[in-house]
Amino acid sequence: MMSAIVKIGLIGLGEAAQVIHLPVLQAMGDAFEITAVCDISPSLVQAIGDQYRVPGRYASAEDLLDDEEVEAVLVLNSDEYHADCIVEALKRDKHVFVEKPMCLTKADAKRIIEAKNASSGKVMVGYMRRYAEAFVQGVEEVKKLGRINYARVRDIIGQNSYFIKQSANVLRFTDIPAELAEDRRLRAQALAKEALGERAERFNNTYRLMGGLSSHDLSAMREILGMPARVLAASRWKDGQFMSAMFQYDEGFNVLFETGCDHQGRFDATIEVMGETGTVRVDYDTAYIRHLPTVLTITETTGDRYQETVIRPTFTDSYTIELRHFHEVIVNDAPIKTTPEDAAQDLELFEMLIEAMDEAEQRASREQASPVL
Repeated sequence: MMSAIVKIGLIGLGEAAQVIHLPVLQAMGDAFEITAVCDISPSLVQAIGDQYRVPGRYASAEDLLDDEEVEAVLVLNSDEYHADCIVEALKRDKHVFVEKPMCLTKADAKRIIEAKNASSGKVMVGYMRRYAEAFVQGVEEVKKLGRINYARVRDIIGQNSYFIKQSANVLRFTDIPAELAEDRRLRAQALAKEALGERAERFNNTYRLMGGLSSHDLSAMREILGMPARVLAASRWKDGQFMSAMFQYDEGFNVLFETGCDHQGRFDATIEVMGETGTVRVDYDTAYIRHLPTVLTITETTGDRYQETVIRPTFTDSYTIELRHFHEVIVNDAPIKTTPEDAAQDLELFEMLIEAMDEAEQRASREQASPVL
C-alpha cells in the first residue's frame, strides 16, 4: 500500500525546478519526500542535493529510475527527453508528473499513452494554470453564460528572467558534458523534422513557442471551450516569437488567440469568454513569483443593471494546488484531467496552426511574385 508520504525523484534541476518545484515540494513535507535528484550537471546535483539534503544523487535519468526507493518522478528536464523519461518510468511502474509540453511529436504521444496503459504507474501533465482555483471556478461560470458570442485568449509577457532575477537565486554551472549538449541539439533537430517535415527549419522557433508558452493557453482554452473546428487565419512575425490566430467553433463563435514574448516587465495572460449578457475572465500573473493570485472577474447585465464581481479565491499558488492533486492521484486514486490523451490534443492544435500559417505565407509569397498590374 502506498504511504501517505510519497518518495519522489526529480529529473532535471534547472530554473523551474529551483524556483518552483523544489521549494513547493519542501513545503509539502506531509505529502512528499524528496528522495532523489538528477541532472546532467554534476555540480548542480551536488549543490541541490546538499541544499535539500537529498540522499539519492544521479547523473542520468536511468540511474534515478532504477532507484527502488523512488515511487514517483517529476520530469523537469529539457523537452527533447520527456518522452523517454516518461516511458522508462512507466516500465518500472512509477508514477509520473511531467512538465509541459509532455512531448513534441505525435509518435511520442502515442508511445507514452501505450506505456501508461501497460503500467500501474499514472501520468499527470503539468498544466498548472488549469488547476488554479480561479480557472476551475471560471470553467463552471462559463457553463452558465448560455450562448457564447466571442472569446479571447492572450499571453503577451516579458522574459521570465525579468521576474526571476529580482526574486530568486538560480544556480547555473558550466560542467555539462559537451557530448550531452550535442545530443540535445541533435535530438531537437530530429524531433522538429519529425513533427514539421519540410517546414522544420522555417517553423522550429514557432513550434517551440507553441510547446512552451502557448501550450498553457491552448490547453486551458480546450478545457473551458473545447476543441475548435478549424483555424480561420493565423500569422507569425519576429522570427516566430509573436503570433495570432482566429479559431472557429462549430457552436457559432470565434476565438482570438494572441501570444508573444518581449523584454517588457509585465505579464498579460488572460482568458475572456463573452456571452449574450455576461462575461467570464481569468487573469494570470507570472508563476515565477509564488503566491501572486489568479483572479476571476464575472460581469452581468440585467436590464439597466451592470454588475462586476472580482474574485480572488486564494493566494495558494497553482503549482502547490497541482502537486497536491498529484499526491491525491497517487494515494487516493483521484481522477486526472491533464492526462497524456488530453495533452496529445495540443499537438493537434499546433499542427492546425502551423498549417494555417504556412498556407498564408505561401499565398503572400505567390502574390508578391505575381503582383496585380
